[in-house]
Amino acid sequence: MVKRTIRLEDLRGKSFAVDANNTLYQFLSLIRAPDGTPLKDSDGNITSHLAGLMFRSTRLIHDYEMDLVLVFDGEPPQLKKQEIVKRRELREKAILEWEKALKAGDYATAFSKAVMTSRLTRSMVDDAQRLLELLGIPFVQAPSEAEAQAAYMAMRGDVWATSSRDYDSLLFGTLRLVRYVTIGGREFLPTKGISTPLRPELIHLNNLLAHHKLTREQLIDLAILIGTDFNEGVRGIGPKTALKLLKKHGRIENLPIEIRSKVSQDYEEVRKIFLQPKVTPNYNLKYGDLHVEGLYNFLCDQRDFSKDRVKTAIRRMERFYLGRRQVGLEKWFMSGRES
Repeated sequence: MVKRTIRLEDLRGKSFAVDANNTLYQFLSLIRAPDGTPLKDSDGNITSHLAGLMFRSTRLIHDYEMDLVLVFDGEPPQLKKQEIVKRRELREKAILEWEKALKAGDYATAFSKAVMTSRLTRSMVDDAQRLLELLGIPFVQAPSEAEAQAAYMAMRGDVWATSSRDYDSLLFGTLRLVRYVTIGGREFLPTKGISTPLRPELIHLNNLLAHHKLTREQLIDLAILIGTDFNEGVRGIGPKTALKLLKKHGRIENLPIEIRSKVSQDYEEVRKIFLQPKVTPNYNLKYGDLHVEGLYNFLCDQRDFSKDRVKTAIRRMERFYLGRRQVGLEKWFMSGRES
């Protein structure tokens, strides 16, 4: 089986490089008032992403003993600019539809449109990184794509898996991809106006390639035919057709001319993005210190969080750090006994 549904308990004690931007967008989309308005403080600063980041991260760390390192996007490749423009246009269209639904008092439609209006600004990312620093949770600033950096860390064995909803992590070479690392999470389907429960999924890259009898390079060519964040796909070619073509012809250069002529002219550059991404070997996976007063000051005094809710997250991290220290002491005593 290529994709396997698992339990959070199956991930206990594992370490993950988390696609931070992807995760923050999830929180921005779903943590909203019934009319679709995101959570905000009294100064108008959006706080939905901070609420989600604090509560999910501390629960995964405390309740499931997971080691997390959040990886943030850097400068996107030039070829992604067109995709970014397309996303902006869709977001602007959704905003107009959301406002229209609000005026009509149709809150169900308003919410379904609101989940597509999320925008992650630089100041919101700064707030998220500040929160992680105060909690002591490590994070990495990628030079370019966060998924590429996370995959690189997984390939080096510094983390057990990449955590992201996007399959691109496999194209970047992560050995394991875990999707939907969430606690009681649900996915809202805007087109249907309903939400469905989410369960963690585990995909091993080598199992995926073996099952389809493909190399990673061929998997990348298959993605190019379908379409990626960096290129338009070939009209009329879906996953099944692309798989048949790659199995028969091996690579894009060997495709029949009538198909090859429709492939993006930038396909070699897209390959390079996946096979030779911009990443950095300079990162720190160690947990820092828990800054209790700093958390109360930032979240309660500046962002209007409830003190009780913040206290809950702090207590989780205090117990986590206490457990780490006790394990460290036990190892020290055992090493002294052995010597």
